[in-house]
Amino acid sequence: MRKAILTGLLAATLVPGLAQAQSPELRGDRRDVREEQREYRDAVRRGAPDRVIREERRDVVEARREYRDDWRDHRRRNPDVYRGGGWYAPRGYSYRRVDVGYRFNPAFYDRRYWVDPVRYHLRPAPYGHRWVRYGNDVVLINIGSGRVADINYRFFY
Repeated sequence: MRKAILTGLLAATLVPGLAQAQSPELRGDRRDVREEQREYRDAVRRGAPDRVIREERRDVVEARREYRDDWRDHRRRNPDVYRGGGWYAPRGYSYRRVDVGYRFNPAFYDRRYWVDPVRYHLRPAPYGHRWVRYGNDVVLINIGSGRVADINYRFFY
């Protein structure tokens, strides 16, 4: 009995830590994105020439692309994780491709559509945002306004 209790306690303390573990490459990519965003903000604040601001913006886009490629590599290595079950639109709606800035009805970002960013190697959602499944896409939605902040098309198989 004592062994079973100790084993249960040990498992309860170790499993959450393992589930949250991220590869050093993923942490490094996330750090690169933050660093590039910081450099871009600094250039804008300093009033740098337009050429410099464009270069910094390109660096941010490239860093995000590298970070996004990490989930694509993870999907290639673990295809079963990305074979999500069927997606059903809220009553009276159907899927249509959307872009950043599109405004969703609150029914589309209900709790049943939420996606766990750790499980799927997505970047953490900023405060007030949530990753949501929309068809086979994953959409980052501002919960307050319903506006789309980011999209990963054809995320699920």
